[in-house]
Amino acid sequence: MPQLANPAAPRAKTNRPPRPKVHAQPQVRILFGQSYPLGPGKVKLLEAVGRTGSISAAAREASMSYRRAWVLIDEVNHLFRAPLVETTTGGKGGGGAHLTALGEEALVRYRILEAKVLAAVEDDVDALGALLAPKARE
Repeated sequence: MPQLANPAAPRAKTNRPPRPKVHAQPQVRILFGQSYPLGPGKVKLLEAVGRTGSISAAAREASMSYRRAWVLIDEVNHLFRAPLVETTTGGKGGGGAHLTALGEEALVRYRILEAKVLAAVEDDVDALGALLAPKARE
């Protein structure tokens, strides 16, 4: 296996033009235990519920079925100590859904964690991207 250069060591200067940066977007997925993930898909769905006030509208926004959205929200509600999303049943005024205070806090904390992770790995992602074939950098 080839030895990797020490990332802290100074690099030799070359006359090559700089490589264009690769647009790479790492995604943060947190596994609680062995089978309870919280990642970009569920977070975007929760944010859509917060914006729309509706699981159905959030599902449409996320390009998924209502049933799939309901299952994911149910999973997240059971993952935390209290529900992140509360629903009201339909009727004369119609039903709806909203994020709880815990749901709003969980989203803020996830986005803070995500920003820290992305900032921490940015240089390494760029270095990995520099190893890609030119076609893959487009």
